[in-house]
Amino acid sequence: MMTKKATVARKQGLLPTPSIPTDLPSIDLTDNSRQVLERRYLRRGEDGKPMESVDEMFWRVSYHVAKAEEKWNGDVIERARDFYHLLVSKKFFPNSPTFTGAGTPLGQLAACFVLPVNDDMGKDAAGIFQSLRDAALIQQTGGGNGFSFSRLRP
Repeated sequence: MMTKKATVARKQGLLPTPSIPTDLPSIDLTDNSRQVLERRYLRRGEDGKPMESVDEMFWRVSYHVAKAEEKWNGDVIERARDFYHLLVSKKFFPNSPTFTGAGTPLGQLAACFVLPVNDDMGKDAAGIFQSLRDAALIQQTGGGNGFSFSRLRP
């Protein structure tokens, strides 16, 4: 049986996240830090109220970042635990898109993307116009663009 949180998350098109392991520590935050995290990054239900705690948010981020381990037959839960410990020990905090994108179908965890600009004078379908198309798609999803002109002739 699905929990109420899981049902709401599924309705919102979010990816499933297993429950946070009970043996993981909580993060020690100032009141201001906790308020900022709660206001900006917690998943919200249809009523606009948070449907996860700060610790659950850290677990969601940790789990979905660790899902990359599946590609190499790695232990997703162990890597998620490692990443979670980095977060709650305040040794590492990712950028905002990691907090907002983890657990979404798009899974966009980066804020900025650098695109190549090929020296093709617009003749190659995979050249400069492809970079412009890619830039538009990235901006459509909230990302920012940078361009590498290193491939252009001097």
